[in-house]
Amino acid sequence: MVPKYMAPGLWLIGIGPGDLDHMTSKAKRIARGCKKRYLEGYTAVLPSEQEALLEELLGPWERLMRPSVESPEALLVEAREEAIALLVVGDPMQATTHIDLEARCMEKGVGFEVVPGISATSLAISLSGLQSYKFGRQATLPYPYGENLATSPMKMILSNLDSGLHSLVLLDLDPTGLGLDLPTPMSPTQAVSILERISEVILEEAEGMEILGNIGEWNGILLSDIGTSRQMVRSATLEEIGKIEDGLVHTLIIPAEMTGNEKEAFERRLIS
Repeated sequence: MVPKYMAPGLWLIGIGPGDLDHMTSKAKRIARGCKKRYLEGYTAVLPSEQEALLEELLGPWERLMRPSVESPEALLVEAREEAIALLVVGDPMQATTHIDLEARCMEKGVGFEVVPGISATSLAISLSGLQSYKFGRQATLPYPYGENLATSPMKMILSNLDSGLHSLVLLDLDPTGLGLDLPTPMSPTQAVSILERISEVILEEAEGMEILGNIGEWNGILLSDIGTSRQMVRSATLEEIGKIEDGLVHTLIIPAEMTGNEKEAFERRLIS
């Protein structure tokens, strides 16, 4: 049922991870009721076969990439007069860009509403078999940009390990860092190679030497295309994970010391 009246403003609507069947009935109802619908296309990826279903499910839509979201003047002009939907894969407000949109709307006197969706990060933790309360701060592993190799993700992982906490590592989607083109998700091979390069830099800086060891021998859990029919959850050493070639969008978990139940869950997910 489509609402007869939708208040003007910007509606951030979570459409869940991957499969549109994960959308709540409220999210569908609100999205259909908005005057226009935009798919936020750079902080996450909606599979192409699901994009093909989007118009039939919700109505006509357009894609917005990074410049139009981070400089949202045109978007806010529309939202001042009409109900405008910004469809977000997963759950809104997980990205700093979305929080900035709220601030911009408040500054301009534009209505701002959030319709939650299933978060890909919470789904990843659930599927891992690890205890949610044992996760530390999550990290994003970016592509190297020229000679710039960010070491902060590995330092975050090491800090978590030192505290006995698991690390959820989101893999970058954009090798250019500009957010202009459709995402190019980082592969497991690229992720493990980047982590190994970062570890070499940290060792040269004499930081974390005792805990690093051989990165390839670390345990990891790779979650691929979660929330879709192609979903896979596999545990192995990072060396083995680095050889995986299938899947499109991946998330990596680096476990700290595991409890007995966690070890059993890890073993059930081992690559056969």
